[in-house]
Amino acid sequence: MYGFGMGLGWVIPLIGLGLIVYFFVNQKNINIKAGKSALDILDERYAKGEIDEEEYQKKHEILASN
Repeated sequence: MYGFGMGLGWVIPLIGLGLIVYFFVNQKNINIKAGKSALDILDERYAKGEIDEEEYQKKHEILASN
């Protein structure tokens, strides 16, 4: 009575969790796959308004010195 339902009850959440992890990891690696440098990514973040000018300048100096 419980055998089939219990197995199916765990498969669906595990598939969902696997898809969430897959898309999260894949989204993080898009910039790496595109061949963008750290400075390119920083420029994009500043242009999108994700970081302010002060943070941009600090990080730009750090990245440019490496």
